[in-house]
Amino acid sequence: MSSKIYSAYDDPGTPDEISRRSFMANATLAVGGIIGLGLAIPIVGSLIPQDSGSKGTWAPLTADEFTSLQAATSKPVKLEFQLKSKDSYLPEQSTGEYVWGIKTDKQKFMSDRADLPKSGTLPYFAGAYTVVTMNFVILSPICPHLGCRPIWNDSATRFQCPCHGSQFDLDGEHVAGPAPRGMDPLPFKEQTGVANIMWIRYESGVPNRVIISYTS
Repeated sequence: MSSKIYSAYDDPGTPDEISRRSFMANATLAVGGIIGLGLAIPIVGSLIPQDSGSKGTWAPLTADEFTSLQAATSKPVKLEFQLKSKDSYLPEQSTGEYVWGIKTDKQKFMSDRADLPKSGTLPYFAGAYTVVTMNFVILSPICPHLGCRPIWNDSATRFQCPCHGSQFDLDGEHVAGPAPRGMDPLPFKEQTGVANIMWIRYESGVPNRVIISYTS
């Protein structure tokens, strides 16, 4: 009858030796996990698209849209344009958006809009922009209450929000309802005969203007 040849691997060892081996195995796994986590964080971070909305982009109005704004009298003009955005992986996207444009007197407008800084400017990524440009003001269509879209009512001569009843006059001044501030003016400029606007999304439900993004 043959006899079995034992090796050191067949001997489980004493309880102390077993305990030490278990400790070393667990320690090795723990250290490996920490190293793996340290490598994973920057790798995963590099895969997350950077915020493409950190800087605003100017969107041109068509010649017809700018002409309609220049011809505005006692009511706002709905100005439609293409809002372009791009993230790290997808090609540039173009989305149809609109704003409200009004023609106004700067002194009167700033007097009516008590919720705006006396300087007549608002901060944005490039520093500050002038609220009234060439006697025009561009108003965001987003209600400062909870993000619905007020509609201009000719007979009432007011912007009226269909969601919760907030109302604003022609200058965007808050006159009724739960909105915490007036309608938000947006950047506007004219350059080489082309009118450009910049979309800014502000936080809803707060009295201060906190920029959320430069995309829709």
